[in-house]
Amino acid sequence: MTRVPLAITVAVLLAAGLDRAFREPPAEYHPVTLFGRAVDHAANREYPLPKLAGAVLAVAMPALVALLVYGALSLVTPFPGVIVAVLAGLVLWSSSSLYLLLDIGGQVIADSEAAPEAAREALVALVGRDTDDLSPAEIRSAAVESLAENLSDGLVAPLSAFALFAFVSVPAAAAAAAFVKAVNTLDSMLGYPGPFGWGSARLDDLVMFVPARVTALLLGVAAGDPEAPFRARRYAVTTPSPNAGWPMGALAAALNVRLEKPDEYVLNEVADLPTVSDGEDALAAIRAAGLAAYAAVALLGVILWL
Repeated sequence: MTRVPLAITVAVLLAAGLDRAFREPPAEYHPVTLFGRAVDHAANREYPLPKLAGAVLAVAMPALVALLVYGALSLVTPFPGVIVAVLAGLVLWSSSSLYLLLDIGGQVIADSEAAPEAAREALVALVGRDTDDLSPAEIRSAAVESLAENLSDGLVAPLSAFALFAFVSVPAAAAAAAFVKAVNTLDSMLGYPGPFGWGSARLDDLVMFVPARVTALLLGVAAGDPEAPFRARRYAVTTPSPNAGWPMGALAAALNVRLEKPDEYVLNEVADLPTVSDGEDALAAIRAAGLAAYAAVALLGVILWL
């Protein structure tokens, strides 16, 4: 039994190290790319009841991914625990991301004043909105918003699932992280207005509910203002998503900046849009919060072992 908690720690440290060294797996072999192709194949068909079909797809595809991961890791459990730990670490690495987010966000913020056209081009990798007419300050706002939201969706959510199911087994932990990543990917691809994407959007709302609020707390502490998430409550609920406003709002409150998506929401309306310095502070907070999330889950394995 002692090898299971140790495998948790090894898996998390391996995932964090691979993310730092290589960012993400090569695109052509990335499991998310393969999953996206499967989603495209399933989505590009005619369904007599699109809302029902989309809801079934939203549950079935992530569940299948989780079952495949769980089955594969369960097959190697008779072997030395380090093998299970390494495989779980690879799954967690492919299911989460921090440093690629920081790279893109850093490029956008650095170029926002001196080279806004380059910043707008880079920003497309982070946001779904039209970037053509954004001012330098609006570019930074969009980048800070996306940094906060993607920290929740892309790192804290899969790490939280991994930690929760680590109490069951290492294969279950890896399967849970893969499930969360699949849910988020489906929402990104299908979860827009329309009956077919309804199920993906609603399941993503459910799965991300706790991680979004945990991320808000992490960002408040990382930015040196633990009370920020509580001050942000009044405008965190104004975003179309029931979850995205919490990490974004916490960062807006902690840094005392205005974050705005035109015609949709304004967070901390009494402040000004971010300066370049504010953007750099946001990057520092995202990095610190992300590393704290990695460290907390790695420490979980040590605590269970002790």
